[in-house]
Amino acid sequence: MAVEYSVDLCNELKQTFKSKALHRPMRVDRYDPGTELSYEMHSVASSSKAKVTLQVEKFVGGGYAGQVYRVKVTGIDAPEESAGGLEIGSTYAMKILIPPSTFSRLFRNTLYWIGFQGPFQLQTNPDAARSGAIWQKFIRRGAKVRFGSELVVNDVHAIFVDNRLGSCGEISDWIEGRTWRLEVDDNLDTLKLWKKGKKFDEKILDSAEYRAKYRFMHNFVDLLHDMGAHEFARQYEWSTCKSQPNCLKRTECDDDPEAGLVAVDFRAGLALLPCLPMSPGDFKLIGKGIARKSLVQFDRGNIEELENFISSCPADFEDLKPMLDELKKCEEIYRDSLPDVTHNGARLFHSGKLWNRIFDSAVTGWRVRNIVDERTAGALRSSKPNTFLFFFLALLSGIGLLSTVAGVFFGVMRLTGLVDMIDSPALTLTSLCWWPMIVGGIIIQNAFRMIRKSWGRRNWRKHYWEILTKGDYFKRALSARMAETIILWHRAGRVTSEKARKVSQCPACFTCHSIVSFLPVSLHRFLTDFTFAKEKLSNIFLRPFKLYFSKKLREQWLLDMLAEGKKNHIVSDEDAETITSQLSEPYIQRYLISLVVHIMSAPVTQVVFGGIGYWYVKGHPDLSRAEAWAAFWGIMAIGQIVPISPGSICRGLYTTGLAIYDRNFKDYNIALFLSYFKYIGYLAFPIQMNYRYPALARFMAAHWATSAIHIVPVFGERGALLEHWVFCLFYNWPLTVRRRMLKVSEIRISLKKRLWHIPFCALIPAVLFGLVERIYLDKTGQLPGLKTIWYLVIVLPYLAGALTTFYAGGMARLKRVISATAAGALTGLFYAIITTFTAQSQNIALSAGSIISCFAWRMFPFAVISTIAAIITEIRQPDPDLK
Repeated sequence: MAVEYSVDLCNELKQTFKSKALHRPMRVDRYDPGTELSYEMHSVASSSKAKVTLQVEKFVGGGYAGQVYRVKVTGIDAPEESAGGLEIGSTYAMKILIPPSTFSRLFRNTLYWIGFQGPFQLQTNPDAARSGAIWQKFIRRGAKVRFGSELVVNDVHAIFVDNRLGSCGEISDWIEGRTWRLEVDDNLDTLKLWKKGKKFDEKILDSAEYRAKYRFMHNFVDLLHDMGAHEFARQYEWSTCKSQPNCLKRTECDDDPEAGLVAVDFRAGLALLPCLPMSPGDFKLIGKGIARKSLVQFDRGNIEELENFISSCPADFEDLKPMLDELKKCEEIYRDSLPDVTHNGARLFHSGKLWNRIFDSAVTGWRVRNIVDERTAGALRSSKPNTFLFFFLALLSGIGLLSTVAGVFFGVMRLTGLVDMIDSPALTLTSLCWWPMIVGGIIIQNAFRMIRKSWGRRNWRKHYWEILTKGDYFKRALSARMAETIILWHRAGRVTSEKARKVSQCPACFTCHSIVSFLPVSLHRFLTDFTFAKEKLSNIFLRPFKLYFSKKLREQWLLDMLAEGKKNHIVSDEDAETITSQLSEPYIQRYLISLVVHIMSAPVTQVVFGGIGYWYVKGHPDLSRAEAWAAFWGIMAIGQIVPISPGSICRGLYTTGLAIYDRNFKDYNIALFLSYFKYIGYLAFPIQMNYRYPALARFMAAHWATSAIHIVPVFGERGALLEHWVFCLFYNWPLTVRRRMLKVSEIRISLKKRLWHIPFCALIPAVLFGLVERIYLDKTGQLPGLKTIWYLVIVLPYLAGALTTFYAGGMARLKRVISATAAGALTGLFYAIITTFTAQSQNIALSAGSIISCFAWRMFPFAVISTIAAIITEIRQPDPDLK
């Protein structure tokens, strides 16, 4: 989510930088709203160029592929006042193909270097950017042939080069749309059958918008493969679980689930390496790529297959045929601009033309990135040794960065004692040098970077020279560096407007912030902003209590969540109005209080398991430092994965007490069960509210589920498949289960109640236990413990509980579960009796205590397992309408 920051403050700091009159340009990572930009635009549809002036209206976001803005065209310097279809006063989407995040940029470029042995071409090579744009033009026309309209593919108008950010970019139509609306669906069974292509009554099929998007993206992928755009199809492969946000639904078509879908993103961010699949669907894509002899995949298309597609419907592509020759030319330059050993292969050993283009493309990339000026670029183009040396300096700078990273890694291993756990003298010796690796790496990295900058641009040479020779200029350079760095901190949310102004005037404060600037944003701010730290601690320890006792605060809490939900399209305006009108109702307040209690119970598990970990480490002083840390974090990890935790038990006990206090089981029947489970328990009350307050229930489930999942890197993106899956799991699936159970109950009412089967359901597993016990006794001469036959301890009581509830006839659901509990206890009782008689028949002495323990450790666990089996059986019963 974008951080709110002051554009006015950023402009003030920019003016501060400008006032220092440095020779070097200001470092820019992205643009603020209101910024005026001017580019020479190269039309995709023709060879015409025009100078276009834009005003940034909004920074939409940024990923691995680049950063996106909503812009308005304010001026066009061309005879027709048009450039590739752009019009003055209209709004467009501008994508600059460089991530705003340093980490994203490094990660993306590293993968690309591994795959293609060169810089990210969409950023640095205008021919590569143009090639992708022309491909999109042909795909758009192909969509008209297949889907009947070009509007299902966004139109790209022009490309340009941004020398301030150092990247190519493109401008396309602005799509006012959203990813998807999370739909309520209590027929997930039928949705599953629909995806498998099975036949059923489609009248009971819901999730219309989801199904429309699923069909469209699958059909669109088929079109891309038919057109030869095989690697472009990766952007829309459903199975990657992260492609769904690339397909938007126009908001003007909200009332029609089938209409308004449009493919908007054709620029991949990460290269797909055969050794590094990053999603479930990547395994399939890697196999298909290898079959096409494409070991590393990014955005390569097959022009021959594109020509075959065009020849099948020539009239539809008549006006685009001139662009085909240009596409071939751009593709040739693009593909020959990189060593790319997996595709070029033997050509690297005998093709002088290939190497000439690689060297020329390298210089072009440095010019685009503003690393070299025009004069230096010309000199490098005329001298391959100098070009190679310039590249080699970049390689040495990269080695310095790797040394720094390795030093940090070995330092962490040394300080935590992990290196002592690995029996490797070489590793131990290397780890001793962690701090020289960090210091040396920083020096090497920055030294060679300064040499390249000085060589590449005259203004940087002048800048460094005056820093060394003029004290006043050195002071101005430091002040300017502070200003531009504080802009980056403020945009990221590391400092507030007030704090930023103070830090910009205080070198000592700036130094303190710089020391902790490598930390995550929240931690940086927590350590440097007392007000923020106080507010965070208050939210953690005091706010839940205030919410519990203050009705006004609870209502405002819900209203704030509603406002965020409307902004993120997870609640409609109609539902928001309905929820607002119900705020004062007693049950709403009771549910809100219950939600607060659930939140208050969240830290309980961490505190309990943290205490257990501390107690364990203190009780084992013989553990090394590394072993102690491993034990502590291992115990903490167990606390996160157990299905029932101390925190969930607290929630469950509260819900149970509430139901007893109100003497009302009906209004708490779902929450009573779910509250005892970790993670799912947070959604117990939103799900419980469905029958009384469906609008509020839908919103709360969507809010909590999606808020939790958005912390997952990449796959937690808004609109991605994981978001929908979590919503269905925590909201739609319980509704589906409830609907199925109600139908099953209606059928069971006509059946005769049955109790006589319970002893048989308990006796059969007990006899099986006895047989296994007898066989084990004959082979070993001793009775098996429960640990020895643990698999039977799970399976046989589970079988007893499942059979009991399944064959209980018309008995009420609660009584069926109680009967299963009784069957489990009876299984343990019969088994204990069999064990006792077996021991006596073989003259094995058992004390009274052993006999009591035998009965207790069979009856109680078996009863629990049988109860769980009954609940699962009730939940898993198939829909009678789908049999």
